[in-house]
Amino acid sequence: MNGALMQPLRIVISGCSGGGKSTLLAELARRGYAVVEEPGRRIIVDEAVRPEADMEAFLRRCFALACEDFERMRLVKGPVFFDRSALDARAGLARLGLVAAARGPAYHNIVFLTPPWRDIFVQDQERRHGFEAGLAEYHALVDGLPEYGYEVRVIPKVPVAARADFLLAALGL
Repeated sequence: MNGALMQPLRIVISGCSGGGKSTLLAELARRGYAVVEEPGRRIIVDEAVRPEADMEAFLRRCFALACEDFERMRLVKGPVFFDRSALDARAGLARLGLVAAARGPAYHNIVFLTPPWRDIFVQDQERRHGFEAGLAEYHALVDGLPEYGYEVRVIPKVPVAARADFLLAALGL
């Protein structure tokens, strides 16, 4: 393929809550890659919209913010790694029997998932749900992402530097 026609890589890292996504993104940022923080955590902190109060409104706001993030990162020439994405919100809406208003951005065809990892799961101000809820969320992504045309690649349960190496090698970076 002609290099001028190639689109920049826009890679989603998703998976089980508390599975180490944010730590992995911090490692990628430390290595000089562009990263985008998780929409849901920013919404909870900045807007005080809580999923337990109105899950549909929360997911629709996550979807919209993820789409805004994608557009904002269009000018970045190199790879961009997203901590969750519009795909997560879309899958969440589908779990509720709803659909997103639009398909959403087209990310790289491989979505990397952090698997359930009870040993590192921690509840905090933004993650008030338990491990079992994170597990259900993970399985919904494993089942739902292929329906949207994405390949799922599970990131191994290894130290963060090895996780980053795995991801970058899988992308040829």
